[in-house]
Amino acid sequence: MRFSKKQIAHLSMTIVRQLIKEGRTILEDKNRLIEDIEAVITEEFMREDELDEETKKILSDHIDEIRRSNIEYNEIFRKVRKKLAKEKGMVL
Repeated sequence: MRFSKKQIAHLSMTIVRQLIKEGRTILEDKNRLIEDIEAVITEEFMREDELDEETKKILSDHIDEIRRSNIEYNEIFRKVRKKLAKEKGMVL
């Protein structure tokens, strides 16, 4: 995961403060909204981590072919990752 739990909590609070400031939300429970945003952010980061692992697995199955083709690993990683994300309906 790219952010710590503390960073995600801070980001969530910042989002809620901005929504309130702009009048874009009606709050019944501010803390509940912050927790919900934290959960969504955490889940999305976990999905992205799983996507990275799946990409690594695919590439490891073809590592010899990649080496023979003299393809830059990072370049092919980005392309495969982007394709998988699109297939799964993920926005990166």
